Amino acid sequence: MAIFGFKQKKYNKTEQGADAAKAAPANKKAAPKKAKAVKTAAIAPGLTTKDIAAPAAAPKAHIGNESHFASVILRPRVTEKSGILSQGGVYTFEVARNANKDAVAKAVKVLYKVVPVKIAIINLPAKHVFVKGRHGVVSGIKKAMVTLKKGDKIDFV
Repeated sequence: MAIFGFKQKKYNKTEQGADAAKAAPANKKAAPKKAKAVKTAAIAPGLTTKDIAAPAAAPKAHIGNESHFASVILRPRVTEKSGILSQGGVYTFEVARNANKDAVAKAVKVLYKVVPVKIAIINLPAKHVFVKGRHGVVSGIKKAMVTLKKGDKIDFV
């Protein structure tokens, strides 16, 4: 009985499996795969077919694992105080719990293409709140205040 159709689908799959087994050839040995043919008409002098079949990979420029740095800096912290500080070249970010000053410096360098001069890391503790008659907790965060040299800016778009 297939009220919602899930047993019906399972039954159809078993029927298809039986049909596929009947259609399979009796000889289990499969024909060997043919090798890919390489055109030799357009080979430059001095190159072999091996050079064309498996070209060497181009070297990649290593700038760092950007996804790792994106996990260090979670988001910019936008408040009144951080807006005022950003006019003086100090930018505030929420960072991961395991982030340190070196990791934040490298992340800012890779993600925003600026070199930080100074970094201060502050742990904000969790706070107990009482809102609308209920007790709750506002989770604590770790923030980093990044000072840039005069003239450097970060645009959050």
